[in-house]
Amino acid sequence: MDGSLRASSDTAGVPPPHFRGNDSSLVSALKTLLFFTVLMVTLPIGLYFTSKAYIFEGSMKMSSSDSYFYAAIVAVLAVHVVLALFVYVAWNEGTPQVKGKHD
Repeated sequence: MDGSLRASSDTAGVPPPHFRGNDSSLVSALKTLLFFTVLMVTLPIGLYFTSKAYIFEGSMKMSSSDSYFYAAIVAVLAVHVVLALFVYVAWNEGTPQVKGKHD
């Protein structure tokens, strides 16, 4: 009974073997996720207020209600661009880069 208890307590702090070599890929995936999370929060909000104030109300002399509408469209388009970039980066993250032509 002591032998089985000791064996289970010895391996309690050690991760499974298939996770030992994946630390760099996990860190890379988390950095990618953090980057796109920050981008998803800041880019649409920044583009909304910037386009509303400087483009639609400033340059185009639109009314406030019209500029709200068009600035919201710009923000939604920014969200879609960030999502598409995230999907592209996540899709290509694990694939090896081909340097030359293989016959």
